[in-house]
Amino acid sequence: MMDADTMVLPRLGDAAVEDPWGEDRPRRAAARTATGVPARWRIAAWLVPAVLAGALGAARITASGLSTGELATRQAVTSRWHGLGAALTGDEVALGPYHLLLRGWAALFGAADLALRVPSLLAVVGAAALVGALAARIATPAAGLAAGVILAVLPTSIRYAQEAQPYALAVFAAVLATWLLVPVLDRPRPRRLVPYAGAVLLLGLCQPVALLLLAGHGWVVLAFRRRDAVRWLAAVALGLLPVAAWYAAGLRDGGHLASGASPGAAVLAATPGDLFGVAALGGVLAGLALFSLPLRYPAAICTAWALVPALGLLALAQVVPVWSAGNLLFTVPAWAVLGGVALTRARAVGALAVPALVALLAAAGQLPW
Repeated sequence: MMDADTMVLPRLGDAAVEDPWGEDRPRRAAARTATGVPARWRIAAWLVPAVLAGALGAARITASGLSTGELATRQAVTSRWHGLGAALTGDEVALGPYHLLLRGWAALFGAADLALRVPSLLAVVGAAALVGALAARIATPAAGLAAGVILAVLPTSIRYAQEAQPYALAVFAAVLATWLLVPVLDRPRPRRLVPYAGAVLLLGLCQPVALLLLAGHGWVVLAFRRRDAVRWLAAVALGLLPVAAWYAAGLRDGGHLASGASPGAAVLAATPGDLFGVAALGGVLAGLALFSLPLRYPAAICTAWALVPALGLLALAQVVPVWSAGNLLFTVPAWAVLGGVALTRARAVGALAVPALVALLAAAGQLPW
């Protein structure tokens, strides 16, 4: 574990080491991206996944009627307006911001099935594009293209793009916050910290449980830029204060922030299938993630994103029954990035075979839910 080429965890006890792996990775990645890569490849890394996600999400988007949760959404956004205070009350306090957003959306575009689902579709399209841009930024445009395509074809991406629920927006906010974290790791200046704080605010309003992502971000900051940890914490506090004020008002009236189950053996065993649409897809992406670990810096960011929130939710679920695939959906893009990064290191045959396998399993996951 002392060899810099194989070390996975940094030695956090040595405060004098700014980059525990001996590599100034953020600046070198930015320099490599800016030079030697044609602009068309950088554009393709986010454009192709966005178009693919849009096409797959829009296909048969109105084929099924509204689910129970979506019917509750329609009722919330079309019922008589009782003021902002009413949005803070009720059992599902966490849905208040989403219902307010859709109330404004419905005022412009109506409350038909398609109209209510379009915000989720747009969120998944944006998430796929940002995943491509993120992987291209921390690795290569080829990794970005692969990561974005993986996310776009996952059955859960298609499913939640077609549901009038806040999960897709939380995925988008998680990707946006991580994408904004990368330049903060490079130069934590106010012009970069303020947008990051805005992404934290958006994440908290979309899904309070998704704020567990900040634990993963904190690990990365400690590993790579611990001297700037205070600035990062200030940005996090700036984003969290409005979120805390919003939910505190609702919790005083007896509401709760999340629902789920206790993490028993059967529930945990079903999580990969619920999270990726097909359990085998979880195994494929986990295997790819192992191959991306030697790249250290991108793996550190995305491994923390994929695993730390899940461990935090597992610990929280020992006290409160909040374990569910929906509460972990915001970690799926991290697995897509790890998979995309790994594919760029594979031989040509493997780089083609694995996406084909992912697409085949994803297609199987659509027949039926």
